[in-house]
Amino acid sequence: MSGIYIHIPYCKQKCTYCNFHFSTNTKNVEEMTNAMLIEIENKKNYLKKNEIHTIYFGGGTPSFIESKKLNELIEKIKSLYKIIENAEITIELNPDDITETKLKELKSIGFNRLSIGVQSFFEEDLKFMNRSHSGKEAIDSIKLSQKSGFKNITIDLIYGLPNLSNTNWKKNLTKINALGIEHFSAYALTVEPKTKLDYLIKSKKINAISDDKIVEQFKILQEKTSNMGFVQYEISNFCKNENYSKHNSSYWKRKNYIGIGPSAHSFNGNQRQWNIKSNSRYIEKIKKKEKYFEIENISNVEQYNEYILTSLRTIWGVNHDYLKSNFDEKINLNFKNSVKKWLDSKNVINKNGNYNLTNEGMIIADSISSDLFFVQDS
Repeated sequence: MSGIYIHIPYCKQKCTYCNFHFSTNTKNVEEMTNAMLIEIENKKNYLKKNEIHTIYFGGGTPSFIESKKLNELIEKIKSLYKIIENAEITIELNPDDITETKLKELKSIGFNRLSIGVQSFFEEDLKFMNRSHSGKEAIDSIKLSQKSGFKNITIDLIYGLPNLSNTNWKKNLTKINALGIEHFSAYALTVEPKTKLDYLIKSKKINAISDDKIVEQFKILQEKTSNMGFVQYEISNFCKNENYSKHNSSYWKRKNYIGIGPSAHSFNGNQRQWNIKSNSRYIEKIKKKEKYFEIENISNVEQYNEYILTSLRTIWGVNHDYLKSNFDEKINLNFKNSVKKWLDSKNVINKNGNYNLTNEGMIIADSISSDLFFVQDS
């Protein structure tokens, strides 16, 4: 199972918590999409003609790009790669970009899954995050998408906001259920350097985000979603009826994928490559047929550490047979010795040879993963 990720490096938002936004114009978009069309062709043999199961348009605000350009990118992919029937084809949108016309255009292009950046249904939260939509627009955008025939819809929510009460957090989760959403992602607010949020905290205009509050709201998230019939199939991702994100699941399962656009990554099992971040340099180097990416060969130890990091976060967990088949005795012994204390502390459980995090273990997932890593002697 292979996928293609199209990273659209433009965003009209200027979110409080994010430093990813670029001003743009028609010429910029034209040059960028033209460069991406060339890169799609450049990578036509990267996956050795594997079938493509998922295509994901993400990054900033892909829906910002006019439908004609989105269609050009999709048609280019279809002309060069073998796309399976009923492939999952996703696009990220802001609620205020969703109109009946836009949805019709996206459907005609071939998109069959929408990822809507809701973040919250409460006005005070959206104003704090400097989002351009309202709570009502968020609800209306979901209903309109459903009415337009999109059955596969996911939304994003953020918790751990300074003024988000536990009561309102529960109401956000209840609203998802009421709207008939069968997949969503929930992320704790993080403070990125050089963002407005970073400035507000450093200048003491708002209090730093409390770890205790984040943990408390994470526990509410787990309890509430379980009661509503959702499965937490990855630490930040929830679904009903096995309605997993096929694209993101392929990352966690270490399947091969191609990344197109500035800063996008590609992976073919033994090698990873990533594009330069700068929009202008990316466009210029592709125009001049110069190298616009870096390549890294992944050692067996690095493959093991990456497997631990991604798999432990999921419902599928770390598989004992996979470890034995793919890694040497020294690495397997390291895992066996390291995981024992986490089993004893009930942060990890072993289900028929699959090692999974417990609810408590998910809170300290990064610490557990790093402890299970194999560190080579220098």
